Amino acid sequence: MNELKGKTVVVVGGTAGIGLATAKAAAAAGAKVWAAGRSEAHRRKAMAGADGAFAVREADIHDAGALASLYREAGVIDHLALCAIGGERTLKPFLEQTAEQFKAAYGKLWGYANAVRTGAPFLAEDASITLVSGSPARKIRPGQSVLSCVGGSVENLARCLAVEMAPVRVNIVSPGTIDTAMFDWMGEDRNERLNAMTAGHLIPRAGTPEEVAQGILFAMGNRFVTGATVDVDGGRILS
Repeated sequence: MNELKGKTVVVVGGTAGIGLATAKAAAAAGAKVWAAGRSEAHRRKAMAGADGAFAVREADIHDAGALASLYREAGVIDHLALCAIGGERTLKPFLEQTAEQFKAAYGKLWGYANAVRTGAPFLAEDASITLVSGSPARKIRPGQSVLSCVGGSVENLARCLAVEMAPVRVNIVSPGTIDTAMFDWMGEDRNERLNAMTAGHLIPRAGTPEEVAQGILFAMGNRFVTGATVDVDGGRILS
């Protein structure tokens, strides 16, 4: 964590869930942090919880102009973390999806590519970029084809960038089932259903955004890690 003290960190998709936990953790480690998101409701909540520890800004990962303004304000960026969902995901078997639904999920890949391309001129020479994918990229279950395909594309993009952008380091953090607002639709059955979903994992529970944030900060701070995938999934891909 000492590696982050005084460093400039930008978290796109940083106003909720894993991104917000990352912004808070980086700020607690002494970094100067900008957290950006497109949702006004999420930004308000993040600002209330930030208590001045980090800056909260509006930016959509698909909006190159807004991202450039964010990056320009931050100055020379030491660590860029991309945590935005970026696309609309339809979780049903491939043959039950329309072509438009399947394509829409790839908004995450296009958004990440946009954020990296726009941010490259602002990066320090020894900067790091961390992309968030997900365990379905390598552990496939029925109805998760779109998550797997998009996650796999994000992971391959990161490896390509690690080769092309060196000495900038580019890594992936791959979360498993994480207890975030994406499961709010479960209502009162949330805990019971999450427990059922993770009962067969090596660590039989859902993870927390803070646990994933620790993986992202590891990827930021370890100067000998690039092109790597850091799994924070409770052993999901092995179970």
